Amino acid sequence: MEKRSILHMLDPMPHNSPFDINMAMDAGFDVMMPYSNVKLDSVHGLTQDAIFSRGPAGVKRTGIFIGGRDLGLAMDMLNTCQQAMVPPFEVSVFADPSGAFTTAAALVACVEKELKAKHNKELKDCKALVFGGTGPVGIATGIIASLAGASTSLVDHLSQVNAEEIAQAYNRRFACTLNGACARSDAEKSALLADVDVVFCTAKAGVQVLSAAMLKQLTRLKVAGDVNAVPPLGIEGIKRLDFGAPLIHAGNAQNAVGVGALAVGDIKYRLQNELLKLMLEADTPSYIDFRAAFKKARELV
Repeated sequence: MEKRSILHMLDPMPHNSPFDINMAMDAGFDVMMPYSNVKLDSVHGLTQDAIFSRGPAGVKRTGIFIGGRDLGLAMDMLNTCQQAMVPPFEVSVFADPSGAFTTAAALVACVEKELKAKHNKELKDCKALVFGGTGPVGIATGIIASLAGASTSLVDHLSQVNAEEIAQAYNRRFACTLNGACARSDAEKSALLADVDVVFCTAKAGVQVLSAAMLKQLTRLKVAGDVNAVPPLGIEGIKRLDFGAPLIHAGNAQNAVGVGALAVGDIKYRLQNELLKLMLEADTPSYIDFRAAFKKARELV
């Protein structure tokens, strides 16, 4: 009889994400085993407990999922898992802290698609801003966009120093070229936006970041993507289901289009489902982070 599939869900936070547990169940895992308050120095031991207890056939039905909110810690935990493997006792590991890797991958892939379709441009030809850029989704979005070639700035709404420190920390880690920026007021936002081609809005839900008045001033904007589905939406005029619809308030930016939160969310949901299924179906173990997520997101859009 085939062994049941088990997903061990390691999370440094006090609670595991119900979203991730639901997603794992829908992807076909039989058992989800959540672990909360997991410290980095516990990951090696937990991994080896998981791989040595089921035999070579059982490890193919076993996976590890890493959550939390800290992208750097999630990557450290993934790397520790990989170092703990002893082939043929080796299982797939998927890091997606706060859903940031799959959400960011979906957002950048959707924007990239519209950039090509509507403007015949690549991300490497563009300057991009990430509003809400110092949160988990914003950081992941910035890393992916930067590694795809865009000149990318993470925008913090309070502190230039914080934005620059975060940008430099992830530049060192992933060899990207992020910049840090700060916009405390509409005037500061407008100044940053003047020569920007792409806007990613990953700010807190229910907070409008860009108003119609600000959008009307823009001349270079080509594509704007927003992951906020809670009114007021992050970018005024983008509807939740928009996927390449005209950005109605950016009339001076010729053919500017928007991508809404539910359009991104549909790709994100499908993406996470596909990656979880891959853990069960792959003949060889996979180590899944934002890079694998973006590669798959590009296929899905």
